[in-house]
Amino acid sequence: MVPTKRTTPDFILLIVTFTLLAVGLIMVYSASAVWAEYKFSDSFFFAKRQTLFAGVGIAAMFFIMNINYWTWREWSKVLLIICFVLLIAVLIPGIGNVRNGSRSWIGVGAFSIQPSEFMKLAMIAFLAKFLAERQKLITSFRKGLIPSLGLVFVAFALIMLQPDLGTGTVMIGTCVVMIFIAGARIRHFAFLGFLGLAGFVALVASAPYRMKRITSFLDPWSDPLGSGFQIIQSLYAIGPGGLFGLGLGESRQKFFYLPEPQTDFIFAILSEELGFIGGSFIILLFALLLWRGIRIALGAPDLYGSFLAVGIISMVAIQVMINIGVVTGLMPVTGITLPFLSYGGSSLTLMLMAIGVLLNISRYARY
Repeated sequence: MVPTKRTTPDFILLIVTFTLLAVGLIMVYSASAVWAEYKFSDSFFFAKRQTLFAGVGIAAMFFIMNINYWTWREWSKVLLIICFVLLIAVLIPGIGNVRNGSRSWIGVGAFSIQPSEFMKLAMIAFLAKFLAERQKLITSFRKGLIPSLGLVFVAFALIMLQPDLGTGTVMIGTCVVMIFIAGARIRHFAFLGFLGLAGFVALVASAPYRMKRITSFLDPWSDPLGSGFQIIQSLYAIGPGGLFGLGLGESRQKFFYLPEPQTDFIFAILSEELGFIGGSFIILLFALLLWRGIRIALGAPDLYGSFLAVGIISMVAIQVMINIGVVTGLMPVTGITLPFLSYGGSSLTLMLMAIGVLLNISRYARY
């Protein structure tokens, strides 16, 4: 039954989101100013674009915050089909644009979008509906688990054709968390985990650059000017930051040592400039975001709202863990942005839209 009793949105979640966004805009400028001045003769080039993306994302967030979240249940199948069409279209030469070796964008110049980012949210909305309607069947491997994962793996395969292992990993991880919360049996996950590990090994072995990322993660100094370069330069940024950092805008690694520091490795520049205190503050903000998301999921008035909230907060949490893990040398390089902080229009807009959905669920939650 569609929930109708609505209250004010979760204020803490809103404040945390805006704080992360404000820090992100400042750090995008700080991290990119040197590179932007060199390449575009405008130190504010990336900062202005990120501010534009933030404006679009905030408008979308407030708009979605006032749309009953059951709307996504009713339109989830249509949204999923649209995203599948875009994932196929992006693979067609002449339609999809190639950046950094991946054919992941559709559009012209600044107006390009990354369909795989929006597939994550569409898949969460669809899977939440599927699990809410068939929760009693989720303990069945054949009737519950396999059907729920079928479309997920089809989407993952299309994303891997781009290729974009990072986005695909986040989507798979998010869906697995949702299915586990829905009540799937652990032994079924153990079996699928074994198959997944075998598939992951095959994916790594099939592409030499992925194998280099694994070996550089284990020992980045074995190839300091090649596959290990980013990790080494990231650690060189974090280390000198110390407790309080070198000061905002005082990063040394952004002077063409760490490639495109405003994107995947922005947390390294933040740690260099703001130190352990600044990095810990960001992690604390993400922890607060996770806490509010869990409270909203527990207080949602129905199963669909709960699963939808779990999916959104899991997506954010997994992406944060992978990004910070990569930047600190705990995980192989995957090309995952840090939510709300890293430069990128599709990623930022998608995250703010997802928070808009979460805020709407909070308006009906009982807690």
